[in-house]
Amino acid sequence: MGLAPQTPLKNLMSIILELKDLHAAYNPELPILKGINLTIDEGQLVAIMGPNGAGKSTVLKAIFGLVKILKGEVIWQGKAIKPNTEKLVKQGLSFVPQGRQIFQTLSVEQNLEMGGYSLPNKKVLAERYEVAYGLFPFLKERPKLRAGTMSGGQQQMLAVARGLMTDPKLLLLDEPTLGLAPKMVSEMFEKILEINKKLGMTVCVVEHNIKTLFKMVDHAYILNHGEMFAEGTPQELEESDALSKVFLAH
Repeated sequence: MGLAPQTPLKNLMSIILELKDLHAAYNPELPILKGINLTIDEGQLVAIMGPNGAGKSTVLKAIFGLVKILKGEVIWQGKAIKPNTEKLVKQGLSFVPQGRQIFQTLSVEQNLEMGGYSLPNKKVLAERYEVAYGLFPFLKERPKLRAGTMSGGQQQMLAVARGLMTDPKLLLLDEPTLGLAPKMVSEMFEKILEINKKLGMTVCVVEHNIKTLFKMVDHAYILNHGEMFAEGTPQELEESDALSKVFLAH
């Protein structure tokens, strides 16, 4: 009796999100993404990198239903979907856009509560508060503080904490260090790593600050002019010199 063929290791891992030949645009006549293929496995920390205008943020917005998909598939937990923001939040996807988009006039606690609007009851909400406060202790010290009075770095931390309130299966972060001071950049990267490793959450981050992030991720995708230029582990991409090639070309 012969041995059964071994299943490739990749198939043993649970794919949480897959993009197949994805084309997307804000204006159908001017496509931004042109045939993007991308796979995120459960538990991974994945980066999407590339020069300005490469289409990095558009990838996250397409996944979250915020731009028009012209062609291709978004496969979420094994099923092809038509991305709908409200449904995706309930299904375990969370998106933190760039630009510290918090409710400036609301308190820290109220901002977190808004992030957990879809939670079933106050008991679950209280549990999620504790997770957010455990990760960002300074928020616990000032729950009634008006969010708009905090520093830019603290506001960005609050935005990320709010994105965690639904206990997502996949957290999408768009340029989380944009405009932050160097010290806050380092702290933000530490928090992203903690979210991935300590909370066991799958994270996909779009980031311009590639030097530090590149050392942390399991896998990276490099975009250029709306197309996939290269992908692989940090070691594979370093050996191919893909980052230098795409950034030096601009």
